[in-house]
Amino acid sequence: MKMPNRACTKCGSALSQYNPGSLCASCSRSDAAPNVPDRAWRDPLVQRALAEWDFGTLLRLLRRRSGLSQMQMRALTGFTQSHISGLENGRKQLGGRDAIIDLLTGLGVPADLRPLLLTPLAGRPQTVVTEALDPAMPWTADRMVTSLEVAVGGPVKRRSVLAALSGSVLTQYILQSAVAPTEALAAETRDGTRVTVPLLESLQSTTNALREMDAASGSGSLAGTAKQQLRVLLGLMKTGTYNDRTGRRLAAVTADTAMQAGWYALDGGNHDAAQRLLLGALRAAHASGDSRLRAGALSFLAIHGYSVGDPRDAVTAARTARQAISDKDAPALHAMLLTRQARGHARLREERHALAALQEAEALCARGAGEDDPHWLYWINPGEILGQRGSAYLEMGKLAEAASTFAQARGVLSQDEVRTRAQFLSRAATAQMRAGDADAGCAIGEEVLTMVNGVHSARLNEHLHSMLHEARQFGDTVATRSFIEHGEGLLRERAVA
Repeated sequence: MKMPNRACTKCGSALSQYNPGSLCASCSRSDAAPNVPDRAWRDPLVQRALAEWDFGTLLRLLRRRSGLSQMQMRALTGFTQSHISGLENGRKQLGGRDAIIDLLTGLGVPADLRPLLLTPLAGRPQTVVTEALDPAMPWTADRMVTSLEVAVGGPVKRRSVLAALSGSVLTQYILQSAVAPTEALAAETRDGTRVTVPLLESLQSTTNALREMDAASGSGSLAGTAKQQLRVLLGLMKTGTYNDRTGRRLAAVTADTAMQAGWYALDGGNHDAAQRLLLGALRAAHASGDSRLRAGALSFLAIHGYSVGDPRDAVTAARTARQAISDKDAPALHAMLLTRQARGHARLREERHALAALQEAEALCARGAGEDDPHWLYWINPGEILGQRGSAYLEMGKLAEAASTFAQARGVLSQDEVRTRAQFLSRAATAQMRAGDADAGCAIGEEVLTMVNGVHSARLNEHLHSMLHEARQFGDTVATRSFIEHGEGLLRERAVA
């Protein structure tokens, strides 16, 4: 069933098909008084339903143990009373990803019971994946290292199948990242290299340098270097000596590096490898205990979803990431995540949801960086937000709005971030051409062609091909012929390089 195009009037997040009101589950919960008391969660039958992901039984038992009405449960979860009744009576199933997130958030599962959601059960939805990526497996540091070793091409102890995750299995993986407990990371009895703060700062500075190089010249020459850096970090995780505090910081640098390696793989067109790296990055971020890094890994998984996977996965990842940092003063990070959510909605043609997310992103970006905004988010600025709005308009077929927004972005996009600027301007050229203005589109396209020399990015190449495809629709005019000849020649050179 198609979800209605509505957004929460308080926080701007998308409303699920189960919510008839104007507030999302989190805002409804904060504005309405009812809560599920802790004593209700202590019932063995309640805990069994939670472990079995039997959400209908869970709702029914919690409501009865707490004395709450179905209307009060509606205030907590955002579900309609009729849907709650259907779930409790077994007439309906809770299969939607957004609905599961709303339910777990609204009910307020106690922290000590969240590990029950990780219990492996034969009847739970699964797919054939490697042991290192199986969502039912525990979120331990050892498994994090194993998953990233697989992702960088390291040894695998047993024959296994690496399959891309999507749909319900990816949703389960994302949700488990939010509820799994973190374990202590101290490894002080080893004889390996002592992991010190200066060593970690040096390793972090290398990852930071790679990030800045990517923004300027693309990922093509960075993927191998990032993987090698990741292997060094994994070696320290496995054999180094460190206390718990240093171990968590090591996991944080590992997560950041894995995110970058995953992004380079995605930007280079290696989509399955990118997802494996990003899933490993999510595990490393979880091990670090830093919710901002977890949000960062989920943001890259969102890009993977709306670019080459299921756009609904992008929405799920972005929404879960925002919930993870709800206690942080991080307006820039929230703004970035909202652009990822908006792109997912745009691909799904959920226009009102996309525009609501973008409007909130712009307001948050205008506030500037917050106290908890991470150092790696230096690139969030008005130009980036406008570029994402223009991209969303383009994906929704709103060509005039896309062209106008890209024109605004052009004046504020950073000149130093050449790859990002070229990518947005190539979309601007495509929007102009699709709107019927070949001359304007070719003029912007020529500007793009002059700036991409030395920028290595498969995703950028796709945008260049899109520009040329649009230009060919206008026939043999002087402007289009010159642009097509220039563009085809450049693409041949890039293919050889």
